[in-house]
Amino acid sequence: MHIQVKKEFMKSFILLSIITGAVFVSGCKDYLDQVPDDRITIEEVFQKKASSQQYLANVYSYVPDISRQWEGFPWLGNSDEVDITWSKYSVYALNMGNMSAGNVLFDTWGNLYAGIRSATYFINHIDGNKEILALNGQELIDQYKAEARFLRAYYYFLLMQQYGPVVLVGDKELAADATAADMQIPRSPFDECVSYVVAELDQAAGVLPLRPMNNNQVSDAEYGRATKGMALAVKSRLLLYAASDLYNGNTDMAGFTDKGRQMISQTKDAEKWKKAADAAKAVIDLGIYNLYQDPSGDPVKSLQGIFFQPWNNEQIFVRKSNDLAGWDVHCMPRRAGGWNGIAATQEQVDAYFMKDGLTIQESPNYRETGFKDTLGQSIYNMYMNREPRFYTNITYNNAIFQGGSMQASAAITFYLSGPNGKNGHPTDYSKTGYLVRKNLGSQTNIGSGGNGQRQNRPLALFRLAEIYLNYAEALNEYEPGNADIAKYLNLVRKRAGIPQYGEGENPLPVPAPGAAMRNRIRQERRVELAFESHRWFDIRRWKIAPQVMGDVHGMNVNKDGNDFYARVVAGSHLFRPANYWFPISQYEMDRGRMLVQNPGW
Repeated sequence: MHIQVKKEFMKSFILLSIITGAVFVSGCKDYLDQVPDDRITIEEVFQKKASSQQYLANVYSYVPDISRQWEGFPWLGNSDEVDITWSKYSVYALNMGNMSAGNVLFDTWGNLYAGIRSATYFINHIDGNKEILALNGQELIDQYKAEARFLRAYYYFLLMQQYGPVVLVGDKELAADATAADMQIPRSPFDECVSYVVAELDQAAGVLPLRPMNNNQVSDAEYGRATKGMALAVKSRLLLYAASDLYNGNTDMAGFTDKGRQMISQTKDAEKWKKAADAAKAVIDLGIYNLYQDPSGDPVKSLQGIFFQPWNNEQIFVRKSNDLAGWDVHCMPRRAGGWNGIAATQEQVDAYFMKDGLTIQESPNYRETGFKDTLGQSIYNMYMNREPRFYTNITYNNAIFQGGSMQASAAITFYLSGPNGKNGHPTDYSKTGYLVRKNLGSQTNIGSGGNGQRQNRPLALFRLAEIYLNYAEALNEYEPGNADIAKYLNLVRKRAGIPQYGEGENPLPVPAPGAAMRNRIRQERRVELAFESHRWFDIRRWKIAPQVMGDVHGMNVNKDGNDFYARVVAGSHLFRPANYWFPISQYEMDRGRMLVQNPGW
């Protein structure tokens, strides 16, 4: 790592952006890299407030921008909820099974360890900053250290969800003249990783403010900086994962060992579910977050406002700098100047409830034959009488759309010879006959014929609805029948505008405790958190990926007219046992001789 400090420092603290010109950190691609040897420069950095803030901003810059799901991350396109239409991107190769330790796709190992090292260096060197002590006192130093500690824990969590057990480096820094032998560290069993990260998050949460602060005052300008709620939310998700089948008594991983140590727990522990439930409830009990509700009471506006009302009280952890405008244009139809290729699967379309709150298999209102005239369009009955989240999240054939370069609303079609169909472009067409509409900023106009306008907004990484569902799931596993399970599940359904279980207007029967309630919670999670990078991890931790992956379906985009409305295979998203985690690259394995590879790789 080499750090260069210019004489003139930036006056403002730019959060979640890569710092250039002031403090530039490079060459941190691997966790085994040695510490900087330019010690005089480093000492100067940590004696000044501005340069220390800029160093911390660089630590924030490692928070991934997961809006780039078409090329940067596989969490949507390598699940059963989305098909990314373009074969030029790596997710296509991943879906075809073309990955190995010698060719790791979407490899974040080195970059996240660079973030971890950067955070550790900050934690170890910020104490004694003369300028901060003189201007703000030890309290601000403690807050900055807590922010870096939170970020370090978060980066460990991201590594764990992708790779399983990881290398825990701790607070130790390697000397500049450290030998290769000094840098050999094995992976720790997953439960040890969980304990370490939870302890780090707890320590950070004990110092971090409830709201972003500047000079001890709540400041909108500081939104995006670490808070107590962010630390507790990451803890909630981590402990939920740790309690789930993939990590809790998973005898399928009995052979995953390192010198006799089991890397994955072989004995189920119900107390893990209690820890997960308690962690989610701790976020709820902060009392500062609420499900977003539009003042009009319109469920559709409420569902849209979650993402388009910046800094609303449902958002817990956001990334201010992002490429959501890129997401917008990739989700938009060609008629609006979009790239027309982030396509919802038929499996995801089928997951949405009907307006009576029942699934399509249960509701007497569901039909897959015939049409109904609505707003001057002939709408296939499959799309009628669905819940508000369906209409908010999915662009289907003959759905009305306005945005991008479309100045007036019009029906969007996906059949073969239509303006968004396969015949109109060799690559930019939906293979399923659907597009994702969730969190699509219609004011963005950066595609074909666009004027360059971007509808900027924060990228929500954690929000309260997830925490409610985390709590309901964990509590159902630990204490089936607890009244809070239906309560928090119903809060999500009520905001979505569909009947609740056991209360409200047109109530549905409360699911029986245990398996029946588990199924309802999983259904709700799939719909409420769709297209937010949850499904990839959920189907693995529940160990249902072998059942739900494989062929994905859609409408027949090779046909015109009513022949379009037929379920066909749209693509293949392969899954094999090795795909529960990504492999560690052979490059890292060769350098870290104490590393054990993930099963199947």
